[in-house]
Amino acid sequence: MTSVTSTKRERPMPRSAVLTNSTPRWHIGRVCRIASSVLFLAVVSAVSAVEPTVVVERCSLFDPESGKMLPERTIVIRGTQIVRVSGINEVGDIPADATRIDGRGKFALPGLIDAHVHVVHVLNLAHVTGDEVLPLYLAAGVTSIRSTGDELIAGTLVARIAAAHPEWSPRVFTCSPLLDADPPIHRDIGRSITDATKVPALFEELARWNITTVKIYAGTLRPVGRAIIDEGHRRGLFVTAHLGSYSAQDAVADGVDGLEHIWSVFNYVIPPESAKQPGHRGRLDLNNPLCESLVAELARRKTFVDPTLAVFRNMILLSDVSEVRDHPDNAVVPQRLRNFWPDYLKRSGCPQGGLLEDRRREFAKFQELTGKLYRAGVPLLVGTDSPEPQVPPGFSLHQELEMLVESGLPPAAALRAATLTNATVLGEKEHLGSIATGKMADLVLLTANPLDDIRNTRRIELVIHSGQVCRPDILLKRVPKQ
Repeated sequence: MTSVTSTKRERPMPRSAVLTNSTPRWHIGRVCRIASSVLFLAVVSAVSAVEPTVVVERCSLFDPESGKMLPERTIVIRGTQIVRVSGINEVGDIPADATRIDGRGKFALPGLIDAHVHVVHVLNLAHVTGDEVLPLYLAAGVTSIRSTGDELIAGTLVARIAAAHPEWSPRVFTCSPLLDADPPIHRDIGRSITDATKVPALFEELARWNITTVKIYAGTLRPVGRAIIDEGHRRGLFVTAHLGSYSAQDAVADGVDGLEHIWSVFNYVIPPESAKQPGHRGRLDLNNPLCESLVAELARRKTFVDPTLAVFRNMILLSDVSEVRDHPDNAVVPQRLRNFWPDYLKRSGCPQGGLLEDRRREFAKFQELTGKLYRAGVPLLVGTDSPEPQVPPGFSLHQELEMLVESGLPPAAALRAATLTNATVLGEKEHLGSIATGKMADLVLLTANPLDDIRNTRRIELVIHSGQVCRPDILLKRVPKQ
């Protein structure tokens, strides 16, 4: 029997498996889960002889760690796992019954991850269930999604349906409800917590739901926010925040792991004297000392920022602009959801008033700040806030990537954020986020190079999710038209 070799370089033991004084506290609680995952993979390997094999031959492969497209790689998948990634001269034996995919002239990306979605919120108001839109993510090459605040029972059920149907659903990682003031801003998915001494009891309940992320919401004040961060870290959970009453400066000092939406940075870098000027948001000097200080602190602490530019352009600021309102991506969602979007915009007060020129300037400032964060070394995530109005599940991630590149990120950096960095905040860097031996078999095969033009991420020939070969046209047929 020919020995199996791998081109994967030797790497040091992952930080998630080595606890040091600098290890993020939300990593520590993941060690036991990683150990059980390793045991699971060992069991998978033991029965792999009876599992189907899929081989993608001689494709170019995007490596998010180096940011390079590696030529002439052959990817061997057995069951749900990548078992070998080889160069042209190291392919080795391929089983006679393997499904062989010609990758010549094609480009393989790790499965994309959307770091900010809702699988209940907005959908329930539109009388659409989460499972009805799950195929849209996979059709767009999004193989994993992170819920960032949903009703626990319904969100858990959607995640279970997704896990049972990898052939048409992405992997779903669940989150707490939005932990907020009383009453919560979003009563359908919010939970009031106003007493810091009651935070441990709340986490006892949340622990039963197998969530991976805890989210602080806009009404939360600092004493409760700090208690949530401390308790979340004690339990090994990633704590993120959509800020309002709790300032970014305080939340970052208290150790929050992530900030959701560019607002959670932008709103805290406006000097008081600037705030008095008409149209100041679109004319803000982002080189002011308040901004420089916060950006430097975010970079120093490696606090993750998820800009979600898609929701700001498509829903909050420019939803009345024809190229946004009538974007072709919107046509893929069920008619019930499209019909509801205008009603929800009215309820939400979007667009939020003011001259269109002022709103365009404000969005340009959001992109300018995003570029500034990137250049400073702040780790960025890629999320969309789907399915808010004009933010279609799955396909809006391509819009987000395009806007990140417009903001100053090189295509490779945007793709790294949408794959390996997003996998890191899920605690899944060892299993997701790159195409490598031992990882889950999640990848997207493109017909054009996204490093040449980020819009080429839309040129999808097929998606492989957990070893299942999925065709976008077939996946789209599963989505209700009405």
